Amino acid sequence: MLPTRILLVDDDETLRSMMDVVLKRQGFDVTTAANVPEALKLISSNVYDVLLSDLHMPGAGDGLTVVSAMRHANPKAVTMILSAFPELDAASHAIMLQADQILLKPMDVMALVAAIKERLATGPPAAQVVETVATILERTTDSTTADWFAHIQTDKKVLTVPLTYEQRTNHLPQLFRELVHRLRSSRAIGGTELVSAGAAAHGLNRCRQGYTAAMLVEESRMLQVSIFHTLQKNLANIDFSVLLIDVMTIADEIDSQLSQAMTSYVAESVQDAQPV
Repeated sequence: MLPTRILLVDDDETLRSMMDVVLKRQGFDVTTAANVPEALKLISSNVYDVLLSDLHMPGAGDGLTVVSAMRHANPKAVTMILSAFPELDAASHAIMLQADQILLKPMDVMALVAAIKERLATGPPAAQVVETVATILERTTDSTTADWFAHIQTDKKVLTVPLTYEQRTNHLPQLFRELVHRLRSSRAIGGTELVSAGAAAHGLNRCRQGYTAAMLVEESRMLQVSIFHTLQKNLANIDFSVLLIDVMTIADEIDSQLSQAMTSYVAESVQDAQPV
């Protein structure tokens, strides 16, 4: 049989070299990488049975980025995260949805060898279905809208304008379509905003319904909260390697939509203030 192929990723040169020697003495075929870019390049061009990656590394990306890349390239590989922080709290849940096991540094190398062999014997958990953020938001539009509406129902100021569910939420299907399109188009963050007829119509409509500008802003803020709640519920399915840029894109697009809605709102307010 061919020896088990391990990709070891750690920015600590001393630790990396020591683990490399010990693991090779145990019969493993070990390849090392000092950072995330090196690891991603190796993953794209080679097949490995096990990934051992430090969680926190300097530069772009971290251990979850490497794990996510391995999940895509080789779903059958065992993925193990090495972390020097025992109190991971809520973050540990997200990590465990991506990696098969978390190991605390520093640890006895022979204990590490035993953990690798045990994990190889049991095999990785059933593969999770990985989806893009755009796909998740597309399939959860209705539930995210309901979550947003529930949050709005707790805001006494917004509720001073009585509206039905349909009246309160009828702008969201188009907004989600444009948000999903934006995520899939990979347009630069902070660039010239795309003209949204839906956002302009929403601002005009809210002005006529009696909203204040502050209410319009609060609705937009709560929409971002609801979207992030949705993403949190779907962490097991998200590609962590692009999560950060997608979150930034979501914030940028919703702010753009709010800006256009506010422009339309103000224009209507000025027109209403004109003498007849």
